[in-house]
Amino acid sequence: MATSDHSVVSFGDSDTRHDEMHSTIEEWVDELVDHVNDAQASEEFQKWLDVQSRFHDYSHQNTLLIKLQCAEATKVAGYNTWRNDFDRHVQEGEQAIWIWAPIITKRCPECENSPSYHENIGCEYDETPPDEWSKGLVGFKPAPVFDVSQTDGEPLPELETAAFGDANDLVPALKEAADELGVTVRIVDADDWDHGDAKGVCKYRSLHDVQPVVGARARSNHADLAVTLIHEYAHALLHFDIDDKPERAKREVEAEAVAYIVGRYFGLDTSGSAFYLATWQGDDSEVIQERLGRISSTAQEIIGLLVE
Repeated sequence: MATSDHSVVSFGDSDTRHDEMHSTIEEWVDELVDHVNDAQASEEFQKWLDVQSRFHDYSHQNTLLIKLQCAEATKVAGYNTWRNDFDRHVQEGEQAIWIWAPIITKRCPECENSPSYHENIGCEYDETPPDEWSKGLVGFKPAPVFDVSQTDGEPLPELETAAFGDANDLVPALKEAADELGVTVRIVDADDWDHGDAKGVCKYRSLHDVQPVVGARARSNHADLAVTLIHEYAHALLHFDIDDKPERAKREVEAEAVAYIVGRYFGLDTSGSAFYLATWQGDDSEVIQERLGRISSTAQEIIGLLVE
């Protein structure tokens, strides 16, 4: 893949920045599509997962942008946020990291556009004047942020992202999250385990009761057990109503990726994860974008429940 030369992407020209950000994401995905059989593609995919694990509540488009501009970033914020909220200052000469920021403004109830776009497209909604419209998301715009490594100032407050870094606490938390995820979970003693060498399984009770049941073989290594539960939870969330066997095989990579992101977020060793991207061979760029989006949103859902 072209990204193997360690070059850093930058978006310096304000006139073309919007289009360049879109095209850069598309080019990275196209490269992945063209080289799914290459080891380098798996390495690039894993590097993106590492960034996604550090920015779990960011969209996959934004974590791809961060990866391509500053892959080692750990915490990003805008210039004024660093100054006003953290008493830190961006160092002179530092180059901004560009991401997509939401545009929130008054929105037409009919076409869901801002007043100016509402007029431009000729929307005929006129039941209430624009001044009375509610605010909502109308799009995204390029926004500059900086990594903490680009700033000086007061030390950051201790973050609580490692609250469940101890897997002994994480396993009970995962069990408690099962109801919210719509999953039944069972940890089975090794002597009673009926699934051979498999560490975990995800299946459905019956044709009429489709709530997935996650089973995991009990073991003393709670970190390994936690990653197994996360992987099977991801299956439960990603495979609902998917009967096509080739597609289910492709979503195995998605489930492994979710387990990798969530595990890394809580400080677990997920270095044993394997990403066989060759199963995605034949998928076009749009499908790959959908897969990245599912990975990002599923990991975000699981992490969100665990840190509530």
